[in-house]
Amino acid sequence: MSRISLTEHPASVGETYSEHLRAASGFGIAMVGGGLACLVHALLPFLFVTTGSRTIGALHERMITNRRRTVPAVSADRPLPGRPQAG
Repeated sequence: MSRISLTEHPASVGETYSEHLRAASGFGIAMVGGGLACLVHALLPFLFVTTGSRTIGALHERMITNRRRTVPAVSADRPLPGRPQAG
């Protein structure tokens, strides 16, 4: 059984534990808010028409685009820590 580490994953994305806690919490809140807007939109299609897609776009920008600027590129011989290697 592998040991539990509160700092391994945050370090792998260039963050401290507290930075990661703040960032992940922000993502979670945005996802819940966007999800609730989508549920309301499902019932009342004239409300929150673009909120879900805007939330997804903003989260993608924050997570993927910004991470590429700060974390070394992942190659086939060096996958992200904690993720199984393909093949």
